[in-house]
Amino acid sequence: MLKYSPYIYNTSIKVNTTMITWMQRHKKYLIITMWISTIAFIGAGFVGWGQYSYGDKATAIAKVGEVPISNADLQKSYSRLYAQYAQMFQGNFDEEKAKQFGLQKQAIRQLIDQALILNLAKSYKLRVSDEELLKEIQTQTVFHNNGTFDKDVYQKTLKQNRLSMREYEEDVKKSMLISKVFKIFNPSVLSLEKELINSAMGIEDKISYKILDNSMVTVDSSHENINAYWEMHKSNFMTLPSYKTSLIKQEFISADATDEAIQTYYNENKHDFKDSEGAILELESARDLVVKALNEKASKKEALKKYIAFKKGKLDDSIEIQHMAIDSANNIFGPAIFKEITELTTAKPFLKPRKVGNAFMILKLDALEASTEKSFDQAKDEVTLAYNSSETTRLLQELAQNSTDFSGDETEFVSRESVSSIEGLSPQEASEFINAIFDKQDKQGFVELSDKKIVLYNILEQQLLNKSITEEDKNVIQMKTSLLNRGLVQLLESKYPVEMFVKGL
Repeated sequence: MLKYSPYIYNTSIKVNTTMITWMQRHKKYLIITMWISTIAFIGAGFVGWGQYSYGDKATAIAKVGEVPISNADLQKSYSRLYAQYAQMFQGNFDEEKAKQFGLQKQAIRQLIDQALILNLAKSYKLRVSDEELLKEIQTQTVFHNNGTFDKDVYQKTLKQNRLSMREYEEDVKKSMLISKVFKIFNPSVLSLEKELINSAMGIEDKISYKILDNSMVTVDSSHENINAYWEMHKSNFMTLPSYKTSLIKQEFISADATDEAIQTYYNENKHDFKDSEGAILELESARDLVVKALNEKASKKEALKKYIAFKKGKLDDSIEIQHMAIDSANNIFGPAIFKEITELTTAKPFLKPRKVGNAFMILKLDALEASTEKSFDQAKDEVTLAYNSSETTRLLQELAQNSTDFSGDETEFVSRESVSSIEGLSPQEASEFINAIFDKQDKQGFVELSDKKIVLYNILEQQLLNKSITEEDKNVIQMKTSLLNRGLVQLLESKYPVEMFVKGL
C-alpha cells in the first residue's frame, strides 16, 4: 500500500435546463454517458446512502469473468448515481423516484460494464504501477493545503467517509486501468464524418404549427367512467408502506467546554474550520464553530447512552418516548435516514442516534404495515385525477390524428440551437417541440408536450446553415466514443460470463 492516498470529494454534476434538454434529446445514449461519467469518478462521492442488506460489505454479489463485484462496490455506485440524480432534479429526488428510475439496476449495470472493461485490461496485461498510482494521487487538489498535498487532510477525510487506504487505492487503480483501455480505442475524426455531422446538425426548418390543448376536448367524468377506470387500474392505487416507530429525542446540550478543551479540539480538527476561500480559520475566528462542534459531540454521546439503555430495556421512566407512523409522504427525517428506517426489521429494530436538525433522534421499529390496495373511496380523488389526465391525453391524440390538414402559424427558419420563442409556447415547451421535430423523420405529424399539449406541425422548407456548428471535432468524437463503448460492452458480454449471487439484482 502506498504511503499516501487521497479521497475525492463528492463530484455530483451540476445539471441545468440545458442538460435536462440534452438528456431528453439523447435518451439512448444517457445510460452509457452516465456510466462513463461514473467511471471517471470511481471512489468519489460516497454519501453514505444505500445500505443494502446483502451481508458483509466484502461479500461478492456478482462476478464478471475474473472480476468480482462486492457489496461495497454496489453501495458506492448507487450512492454516486443517487447524488447525480438529486443534483439533476435540484434536490427533488427521493427513494420513490430512485425506484421509478431503477437506480439499483443502473448501479449494478454500471459495475458489470466496468468489470467487463477490467477483464479486457487483464487480457491485455495492463497494469498500474505504484509510481503511476502515486502520481495520480498527488494530483488530487482536494487534499492540498496551501497548494501542497496534506497527509492530515487526506487521513481525516478518508476516515470521515469510511474508506480505508487500501480500498481507495484499489478504486483509483480500477479507474486508471479503465482509462488505459479507452485510450487504446481512442477514436479520431475523419473529414467525411465531420462533414456529415455538420450537415445533420446544421439544418434549419421553417415550420407551420398548430397548438392543441385540453380546452379543445371535453372529458366525460361520470361516476361510471371513473369507476370503470379504477377497476382496470386499481393495482396502481396502493397505500404507502408505513413504519410504526418509537422515538426518543435528544436535544442539543452544552458541553461547557473549557478553553483547554476548545484549543485541543481545534488543534485536532482545524481542517474542518475554513473560510469561504478554503483557508483554515484561526482559533479566534473559529471559536464559535468549535464550541458548536463540541456541543454536538456531547449531545451525541448522551444520545448514545439513551440508545444503549433503550436497546437493553433499561431506559429511565422519565424519558419521553414518542410514537409515530412514518411513510414516504410523512417523513421528517429526509431520504437517507428514511432508507435506513425501511431496512429495519423486528429482529433488528433499533436505529442508532441520527442527527435531525438541532437534535439526535433514536428510533425503534415497532411494526410494519405493508402496502395494500386502496378501496375506491380511499383512492377516489387520485383515480379521478388519473382518469381525467389519461382521458385528456387520449382525446387530444385522437384530435391530432384527425387533424392532418390544418391551418396554423408559421415560424422563421429555426434549428435546435437557434430557437428562442414560439408564440403560444413557453421557452421550455418551444425547445422541447423543436428538438422533437429534429429527432423525427416525418415531414408532417404531431408532438406531445409534457403539459397536456399537442403541437401539430408541417415542415414547409429546409435549408443548411452557412457555418459549421460543430465545436471543433467534439460532436464527432462524442458520437463515435458512445457507439464504440456500446459496441465494446456488447462484444465483451459474449466473452466474459456474468454470475449473479444475489436474487433481484
